[in-house]
Amino acid sequence: MLSNRTDPPPPDNPHAGGAIPKVVPPLPTPNPRARSLPARTAFGWLRAGWDDLRADPAPSLAYGGGVFVLSVAVVWLLLGLGLDYALFPALAGFMVVGPLVANGLYEKSRRLEQGQRTTLVRMIFMWPRSGHQALFMGVLLLGLFLLWMRAAVLIYALFFGISPFPGIEDIVPMLLLTPTGWALLLVGGAVGALFAAFAFAISVFGVPMLLQEKTDALSALGISMAMVWNNMVVMLVWGAIVFALFAASVLTAFAGLIVVFPVLGHATWHAYRAIRADDRQAGEAERMFIRPA
Repeated sequence: MLSNRTDPPPPDNPHAGGAIPKVVPPLPTPNPRARSLPARTAFGWLRAGWDDLRADPAPSLAYGGGVFVLSVAVVWLLLGLGLDYALFPALAGFMVVGPLVANGLYEKSRRLEQGQRTTLVRMIFMWPRSGHQALFMGVLLLGLFLLWMRAAVLIYALFFGISPFPGIEDIVPMLLLTPTGWALLLVGGAVGALFAAFAFAISVFGVPMLLQEKTDALSALGISMAMVWNNMVVMLVWGAIVFALFAASVLTAFAGLIVVFPVLGHATWHAYRAIRADDRQAGEAERMFIRPA
């Protein structure tokens, strides 16, 4: 016997007729290295560096005095060996190795954070948590410095050929008063800026990271570059401050480095701590360096 019961109609198929289902976009993932720090934060780092210098000035000023003596010795050596042509590239190359030379200043700032004092001997002979990876970082930066020196010589030869270097007395008028000199300044400045920017990005936080954390040099380089890239505005301001103060120190025959270098070294540590801070520390770091407008 046939049943009179009828089955209910199937439910409507939402994909019938070729309809494309709605796709919900993924939620944005917060970038742990982007702090959204305003540009004025860089001046807060500079103030913090000055405060660290004042907190215990003797070891910092002695450290800066050592950098001053080393700078004068390098210039004297280059001139004495007749390597006048390497003088300007060497000055620019200081920006490449500077973060590495400042390691002892980072150590002093780190100890001040912990309420401890330090000595010049401890600053000079400090040993980073990453151990020999810091030495590997030094080799990389030294290699970058030598590569820049070679590039500078090739750029000079590109514009002036193999003619002998005219000497310091004649090179400045030649650079400033001749079209060839202008072209050399333009090209050399652009190439030097690329080297300096790359070295700054990989070392400004990479070197302090090797002091504070146990990691490898290549990871520190990559993380440092990511920190700079994700905080571009404030880091551009900080880079401009570093360049301006270093240039002013050169104009004082390097004597300004006695004070400027320690302040910049201490300030770089505070910049690293502000940007590298984890989510729990980020608010405290921002309050430390950002004053109400």
